[in-house]
Amino acid sequence: MTDGPSAPAPTPPAEPELRKGPIATVPAHRRRPLIIAGALLGGVLISALGWWLMRPAEVTVIEIQPAAVEITLSVVGRVRPENLLDVRSPNAGQITALFHDDGDFVEKGAPLATIQSEIEQAQTDAGSARERAARAEVTRAELVFNRTQTLADRGVASPAALDEARAVLQAARAGLDVAKSERLAASARSGEFTIRAPMAGVVLVRPVDNGQVISPETTLFQLGSVGGLELQADVDEAYGDVLRPGMSARAALSGSDAIFPVRLSEVSPRVDSSTGGRQIKLVPVEEMDIPLGRSVDITIVVERREGGITVPREAVMDATTQPSVFVVDQGSAVQLRVIKIADWPSQSAIVESGLVSGDRVVLTPSETSASAKVRARTVTAVPPPGG
Repeated sequence: MTDGPSAPAPTPPAEPELRKGPIATVPAHRRRPLIIAGALLGGVLISALGWWLMRPAEVTVIEIQPAAVEITLSVVGRVRPENLLDVRSPNAGQITALFHDDGDFVEKGAPLATIQSEIEQAQTDAGSARERAARAEVTRAELVFNRTQTLADRGVASPAALDEARAVLQAARAGLDVAKSERLAASARSGEFTIRAPMAGVVLVRPVDNGQVISPETTLFQLGSVGGLELQADVDEAYGDVLRPGMSARAALSGSDAIFPVRLSEVSPRVDSSTGGRQIKLVPVEEMDIPLGRSVDITIVVERREGGITVPREAVMDATTQPSVFVVDQGSAVQLRVIKIADWPSQSAIVESGLVSGDRVVLTPSETSASAKVRARTVTAVPPPGG
């Protein structure tokens, strides 16, 4: 078998013809300005970064502006009636009846409870029986005396017999007086076992129940007077010395923003040895209807000062030993300034000396140090206490 003619070999693709010519270059006289400009830009950036890193730290300051300042004392009190009485039994025993409950209004003298009094009632009955016996003895002695006197008038009875009859009659009458007194005393003791309201008012608490055995120390009822209300609170003895009846105050029910005026009416002269506090009482300026026992936030105005200076307490260093603050001067340097502050529990420190109007006080002393250069950022001063 004869092979046929072979296929022609494929022709490889032609390579593109490279364009020949001169290579473009930047002339040396044009490269020099670009290099200089880049160097200058880099220098500016480095300088700016250095300035940014080396610039003074920023601190927040307040500018002192004297204003009217109220020196106040804040306490928490409770609403109570003007008169509050704990009703107790003068004798021990078992409760057999309770006639009123919480919230009831009672008149003065109204029965509140009865205490078991069988023995006392028996003693009253025995006293009554002794009185009747003594009265009968007086009647008998009178009959004997009258008969003896008739016989003596006729000369039948002797004077001695008449004197004897007279003495027996007098003794019988004295015995009757004793029996009456004993009956009245027993009756009074029996009456004490019916407990009555000592004043008109509202039953605030009745902590006992029927059948309970009580002692003279057990409170049966707590009565509150109707009408007047007062606020009662305790203050530390260190601050109680400056309080005087008649001082004005502001009050608000706890959890409420509504403020109403009150007046300090009483400061107890006694200091509670267990708490170190003194009790104070305040009365609303206007008549109000407030639930008894409600807690109240009270702010007493102790003193008003015109042109006073205050600073936030966080700005004061060493407040308990040597109070001082950092002040930024006109050259933006931090200076340490010793101040004197009032020893009083206020939200802001009341400055008595060491600062003047226009001083710039650093709010956060921990952010800087004395003699440091700073950039001061002024913020609005906080309002003075009570403002």
